[in-house]
Amino acid sequence: MGSADSKLNFRKAVIQLTTKTQPVEATDDAFWDQFWADTATSVQDVFALVPAAEIRAVREESPSNLATLCYKAVEKLVQGAESGCHSEKEKQIVLNCSRLLTRVLPYIFEDPDWRGFFWSTVPGAGRAGGEEEDENARPLAESLLLAIADLLFCPDFTVQSHRRSTVDSAEDVHSLDSCEYIWEAGVGFAHSPQPNYIHDVNRMELLKLLLTCFSEAMYLPPAPDSGGTNPWVQFFCSTENRHALPLFTSLLNTVCAYDPVGYGIPYNHLLFSDYREPLVEEAAQVLIVTLDHDSATSASPTVDGTTTGTAMDDTDPPGPENLFVNYLSRIHREEDFQFILKGIARLLSNPLLQTYLPNSTKKIQFHQELLVLFWKLCDFNKKFLFFVLKSSDVLDILVPILYFLNDARADHSRVGLMHIGVFILLLLSGERNFGVRLNKPYSVRVPMDIPVFTGTHADLLIVVFHKIITSGHQRLQPLFDCLLTIVVNVSPYLKSLSMLAANKLLHLLEAFSTTWFLFSAAQNHHLVFFLLEAFNNIIQYQFDGNSNLVYAIIRKRSVFHQLANLPTDPPAIHKALQRRRRAPEPLSRTGSQEGASMEGSRPAAPAEPGTLKTSLVATPGIDKLTEKSQVSEDGTLRSLEPASQQSSSDGSPAMEEPDQAWREQRRLSSASASGQWSPTSEWVLSWKSKLPLQTIMRLLQVLVPQVEKICIDKGLTDESEILRFLQHGTLVGLLPVPHPILIRKYQANSGTAMWFRTYMWGVIYLRNVDPPVWYDTDVKLFEIQRGCRLWPEPPPHSGSPSRPVSVLPIPRGHQVTEPSWVAQQGAVGCSVRHLGRGMGALPRLLT
Repeated sequence: MGSADSKLNFRKAVIQLTTKTQPVEATDDAFWDQFWADTATSVQDVFALVPAAEIRAVREESPSNLATLCYKAVEKLVQGAESGCHSEKEKQIVLNCSRLLTRVLPYIFEDPDWRGFFWSTVPGAGRAGGEEEDENARPLAESLLLAIADLLFCPDFTVQSHRRSTVDSAEDVHSLDSCEYIWEAGVGFAHSPQPNYIHDVNRMELLKLLLTCFSEAMYLPPAPDSGGTNPWVQFFCSTENRHALPLFTSLLNTVCAYDPVGYGIPYNHLLFSDYREPLVEEAAQVLIVTLDHDSATSASPTVDGTTTGTAMDDTDPPGPENLFVNYLSRIHREEDFQFILKGIARLLSNPLLQTYLPNSTKKIQFHQELLVLFWKLCDFNKKFLFFVLKSSDVLDILVPILYFLNDARADHSRVGLMHIGVFILLLLSGERNFGVRLNKPYSVRVPMDIPVFTGTHADLLIVVFHKIITSGHQRLQPLFDCLLTIVVNVSPYLKSLSMLAANKLLHLLEAFSTTWFLFSAAQNHHLVFFLLEAFNNIIQYQFDGNSNLVYAIIRKRSVFHQLANLPTDPPAIHKALQRRRRAPEPLSRTGSQEGASMEGSRPAAPAEPGTLKTSLVATPGIDKLTEKSQVSEDGTLRSLEPASQQSSSDGSPAMEEPDQAWREQRRLSSASASGQWSPTSEWVLSWKSKLPLQTIMRLLQVLVPQVEKICIDKGLTDESEILRFLQHGTLVGLLPVPHPILIRKYQANSGTAMWFRTYMWGVIYLRNVDPPVWYDTDVKLFEIQRGCRLWPEPPPHSGSPSRPVSVLPIPRGHQVTEPSWVAQQGAVGCSVRHLGRGMGALPRLLT
C-alpha cells in the first residue's frame, strides 16, 4: 500500500472515530486495527492527521471510544513486548501505537476528570484467569510503562541481536538479561555495539512516548511544598521495572559518549544527517525527568557520597526508592567519573567552537538539558562533585557556563538558563578547590563580547558577572545576591586579580553604594556588604599578589569614605530618593575601559519578536539557598548556627546577613498604608554600623600617604611604578587580626526543587517542536508567553509596582541609557506582563 493510501485510510479511521456517537466494542478488531495494522505513518503524519480539536471532541462526546482507543493501543504494545516483535508487521504496529499514544496522552492529562484513567484497571484485562481476573489486573499506566521498558531492549528492534546466525532461535524476551544489551559503552559497560540507524530511530520513538507519559507533571499547578511525586516516574524507576539499571546506564552512556564533531571533517553535518543527535537529546530529557527527586526531603546515606558499597550493583541499599537516583548516587569509580565529566564538558563546549570556516562545525542545541544533568550529578553524588573539583577539569565546565551566561544576559526568554548557570556556580563555589582552580591562567579564547585581557579564570568570572549586572535585563536583579555570593566564596583563594577585574569590582561597589540605590529597596545594602567582604578576604589572605586590587581601592578611596560617612538623617534620605526620580542627564563614555571585544564575538541580543518562552516559579532568597560555614584552621568547614551572631577577631561586628537582619530591618523601616516601603533613619543606622570597613580603612590609612609621598618625591605619573611599589609592600602586623573565612554553601530545599521542575519541563516543552507534543494544550505548571510586548512607562499611581524598582545608579563619567519600567512581582520568572524596553531596565554601566 502506498504512503498516500496509507495516510488516507488512517485519516478515514480518525473521522469515523470522531463521528461515531455510539460506543465501539473493544472486540471490533476490524475497526481498531485501522489505526495501527494497515498504515505506515510517520509521527509527523499522526500529528497532522489527528487534530487537537478532534481529540477533545471524542474526549467530551464519546469518552468510551477514547478510552477503548487508549486501552487497545496499550494492549498492542504489551503484545509486541511479549512476542519480541519478530516480524516487520509487529514492529510497525508497535511504532504506530507509540505515535498515536504520544499524540493523545497530553489531552488525557489536561482534563482533570481523565487524569486517573491510566491508573485504573480495565475490566477483563486481568493477568490471571477465572474470577480473580479483574482484581489482579495492572493499572493501564503500569502495563504501558513495563511494555515500553521491554521494547527498549528488544533484539533486532531496539538492540543488536546476539544470535550468531539466522538458524539460531530468536532470543526469549522473558529470559533475556538486558544488562548485556546496554546501548553504549561507558559506566558499567565496556562493549560498544555497532551503530544502527534503525535501532536509534525506534529507541527515539519509544523514549518520546515515555517522556509524554512522564509529562503529566506539566498539567498540575506548581505546589508550594513540591512534595508530590510523579506516579509515572515513581513506578518506572521502581523495582517493578526489571530494566531500570540497564536503561539508566544506556541513557547516561548514550549522552556522555556522543561526539557531535565526529571525525572533524568540515561541514560534515551538512553532507549527511546525524541520526544520533535526536536520540541523545531524547535520552538527556528522559534522564533528567527520571532524576527529578527532591534531595532536601531525602535523608539518604547514599546521596552524600559516603557509602562504601559497590556502585551500581543490584542489591537494594537504603536510599531513594527512585532507582535512577539511587544508581546515580552510587557511581564511584574514577574512570566512570572521568567518562561522564569529559562527555558533558565536550558537549557543553561544542557551541563555543569557532573555526576559520564559518558554520563548518555542528552545534548542538541541548545545553540546557546538559546543565540540569550536571546539576543532578553534583547534587546527588558528592563523590562526583569532589572529583570535578580535584583537577582543572572543572574549568572545562566553568568556561561554557560563563559563555552561556554572557550570551543570554539580554534575552528575556533565556532567564531560566541564566538561573541554572548561576546555581551551578554557587554550588561549586562552596568548595575551596573551586576558588583555587580559578587561579589557572585563562588562555583559551572563547568568542565573548567582553574586553580582551590577560589573566586567570577568576578574572574571566568577574568580568562576565560585571557584564551581567551592568548590561543584563531587569529580571536578573534577584540573581545579584547569588553572583556576589559566588565572588565572596572564592575571594579568599584568588592569588592575583588583573587590573581589569579589580576595576570591575570597584565599579560595582561605586554603583551599589550611591545613596539613592542604597535607600531605594530594603535589601540593596546587602550587595555592598558582599563586595566589602570579598575585598576584606583578598586583603587579609591574598595581599601579596593583589597589588592591582589594592591600587584600585586606593584610586577609589572616596567611595569607602562616602560609605563610612553615609547620611542617616531623614532630610538626607529624602533628598537622595528625590535625586533618583529626576531624569538622569546623558553622560559621555569618558573613562570607559571596555576596550575591544574578543575576535569572533557578537553582542548579547534580546529575544527575537514572537519567541515562545515559559514562566518560572520564584526562587528562594540567598538566605534560603545557602548555609553559612566557617573555615577552620585545618581547612575543614564548620557549619554555623543560622541565628548565631559571629564577631570578627578585630572586635568589629560580623557582616550583617539577610536572614539575620531581615525582620529587624522591616521593623525599623516604615510602610505606608498602600504597602509602599520607605527607609527610615533607624533602618539605615541598623546596618551602617555593621559595614565591615575596618580592614580597608586601615589599609588606606597606611598606604595612601606612602603612595602620595613616592609620587611627589619621584614625580611619578606612570601607574606601573606605583604598582611595583605596592607589589613589594607589606601590611604584616598593621592590619586587624584576620577574620574567619565564611563560606555560604548551597543547601537543597523544596523551593529550588520546584524551580528546577518548572524550568526542566519548560525547556522540554519548548524543545519538542517536531512533533509539537504539548503545543496548545492546557499546561498548568507554567505559562506560555510569546515574545516581548513593549509597554510605555506607566503614569504615576496607575498600576505601578508596589515595591520600588531598583535601577542601578551611574557613577560620573559613565554612559547611561534610558531606564525603563518593569513590573517586579517579587519572583524570578513569574509571568511578567510589563517588560522593559530595548535591552532591559538596567542602564549600562561601563568602566
